[in-house]
Amino acid sequence: MSEEFDETELNEAADLEQDATELLNTELEKLTAENAALKEQALRYAAEADNVKRRAEREMNDARAFGIQRFATGLLNVADVLTRALSSVPTEIADPAFKNFVAGIDMTEKELAGVFEKNGVKKISPLKGDKFDPHLHQAVMEQPSTDVEGGGVIMVMQAGYELFGRV
Repeated sequence: MSEEFDETELNEAADLEQDATELLNTELEKLTAENAALKEQALRYAAEADNVKRRAEREMNDARAFGIQRFATGLLNVADVLTRALSSVPTEIADPAFKNFVAGIDMTEKELAGVFEKNGVKKISPLKGDKFDPHLHQAVMEQPSTDVEGGGVIMVMQAGYELFGRV
């Protein structure tokens, strides 16, 4: 009977060991799945943080770039007035004082254009015959011309400006 008892004990021990192994394997599978889910969640949070960082940097750069937009718009009106003033000056000037005055206005207009260029403001002034681009130009009217093909610029009434790609 002693042998039977030992065999029964061995069977019970084997069953207990098998049950414990199954329990441990089940728990290991649960923990492995939970670990994988947490890794994926951590990766998603890291990606989201990276996206937020990039978006914030882009918005800060836009704010810096376009923060001067209102100021530049006001100065563009001044530049247009200077250009119109220079275009209305007669070609022949007899008075040396007036000639110097006109030269001063011309230098002021050129200096202002240089400051605009340094700060990302570019003048858009198509030449006669250039193709009309509705993304850059604003049409006032359309008229037939023998000098320019259809869809081309005939005359610029007022130059446009672009600030870092924005018209």
